Amino acid sequence: MSVLVQITIKPSQLDDKDFILKSSLFKAKLLSGDIIDWRIRKRSIDARKVSIKLNLQIEFWLVGEIRAQPQSFISQKVHSKTEIAIIGAGPAGLYAALRSIEAGLKPIVFERGKDVRARRRDLAMINKKQTVNPESNYCFGEGGAGTYSDGKLYTRSKKRGNVLKALEWFVHFGADEDILVEAHPHIGTNKLPAIITAMREAILKAGGEVHFNAKLTDIQIENKEIKAIKVNNDSWRPFENVILATGHSARDVFYLLHEKGVYLEAKAFALGVRVEHPQHLINHIQYHGDVKNPYLPPASYSLVEQIDGMGVYSFCMCPGGIIAPCATSQEEVVTNGWSPSKRNNPYANSGIVVSVEPKDLPNYSADDPFVCLDFQKKVERDCWEVAGKTQQVPAQRMIDFVEQKCSVDFPKTSYQPGIMAVDLNKVLPSIISKRLRKAFSVYGKKMKGYYTNEAVLHAPESRTSSPVSIPRNIKTLEHVNVKGLYPCGEGAGYAGGIISAAIDGINCVDAITQKLYNQ
Repeated sequence: MSVLVQITIKPSQLDDKDFILKSSLFKAKLLSGDIIDWRIRKRSIDARKVSIKLNLQIEFWLVGEIRAQPQSFISQKVHSKTEIAIIGAGPAGLYAALRSIEAGLKPIVFERGKDVRARRRDLAMINKKQTVNPESNYCFGEGGAGTYSDGKLYTRSKKRGNVLKALEWFVHFGADEDILVEAHPHIGTNKLPAIITAMREAILKAGGEVHFNAKLTDIQIENKEIKAIKVNNDSWRPFENVILATGHSARDVFYLLHEKGVYLEAKAFALGVRVEHPQHLINHIQYHGDVKNPYLPPASYSLVEQIDGMGVYSFCMCPGGIIAPCATSQEEVVTNGWSPSKRNNPYANSGIVVSVEPKDLPNYSADDPFVCLDFQKKVERDCWEVAGKTQQVPAQRMIDFVEQKCSVDFPKTSYQPGIMAVDLNKVLPSIISKRLRKAFSVYGKKMKGYYTNEAVLHAPESRTSSPVSIPRNIKTLEHVNVKGLYPCGEGAGYAGGIISAAIDGINCVDAITQKLYNQ
């Protein structure tokens, strides 16, 4: 068994491997002759004090031990094997397809959007022409929502499955090995497309299928069992096992399932604004003024507070990032954020959102699965209307928002379609705006300098997670009343990011495999 030890170093010592080795051997009470290999297993920044440190977890393999090898993807030919349908080519769908191949099943992937490269033209149209393609945008298309909105790989979902395996598969398909070490791993929007393409090519080479511009339009259920699906309103295609990995924004799928009698539930989600600060300001706050240290990366932050019984917290914080237009329909506006791999843009942005429970809403009904979805849609449309019915977003400086007065001017923004001065207190629902006002004042006391009119609020940040859940059996992972239907990933309410979605895709295939082998 390997030996783990924790050491603390200065940021400038990170490249001094001899120092790290000697320090960690001393801490572990080992000699160099006792080990056959070693590595940095985890790395994180501790900036709580003026003297900033790096925390390292070092792993040693002792003489006589064998170092465990990375869990690389293992391919096999599946051209003539049992077929399963996978709806959606986001992380849940892609990992489900890869796991299917490992398990000796043939994945047939149907993705409503375009391939990862072709999506770029549609993203450019949103940014430059303010035209939204409802089937190809920041949310829909190969790679899913995370591909062009950052590629953060951090997850707390350790109990859901093998996080290391999911990360090592990313490395297998081209990601930097640093993602295995960083406490908050991140690939970057500029690097993800090549990795996604490599995954697809592996699926095709093994005998799987990937279909683009292929939208699920109907499902056939008989005797509470899935029998067939329709894609693009074409002829029925028989499938006994269907993984539904359509993401948190495929509203038409929720409506289709409801129409077919598939049980759905309203689900808690979060809604608020995306806040943009100058990155140098966040660096100054988090690094205690040490902004010229060449060994420190662009700083991030994490904030959470209970305000009037609801959680208000930061979401998808993007150092050196850009705010992106993430609407999936022309008559709505939605914001999200992303960073390139170097995180070298002059802005820092983060969602600051309020937790919303179904029962918190004025029109709540236990029988209505769409109460949170309707709330989400109304906010997005209201923001679209007040900002001139374009992909510009309503915006306000932070202190102006708290003091409830419209901003008269703005600093530069990374949001390309542009912003419009609006009093967000008059647009956002009061259960959101009043809690945000209180939260910003509190955050300003936690992070001296955070509460400033240099910060601009862009509204809304509304696609934090799915507002609808598709309940499934805890053991079989099949839908609670439809056998053979496997709700999966963020869209079903079982993931909260790239890695947890990927793990859920693996778990669904494992459940199918177990069922097939036990028949």
